[in-house]
Amino acid sequence: MPMKPNYRHERTQKARTRELKRQEKQHRREEKSAQRKSIRSGDLTANVCGEEVTGDEEVQKSAAH
Repeated sequence: MPMKPNYRHERTQKARTRELKRQEKQHRREEKSAQRKSIRSGDLTANVCGEEVTGDEEVQKSAAH
């Protein structure tokens, strides 16, 4: 006789997946927002190739993450 399906386990797995997607989406939104704010404040300038160029190492490190 086969085992009964564990629906609670399936629901929790789906809930975890949804939560991870939501967090990733929020993280991307925050990164874009921070990038827009830094460009607006004049911290970053674009060079000819479209790459961000700064003189501040901390800004470069935070933009890489």
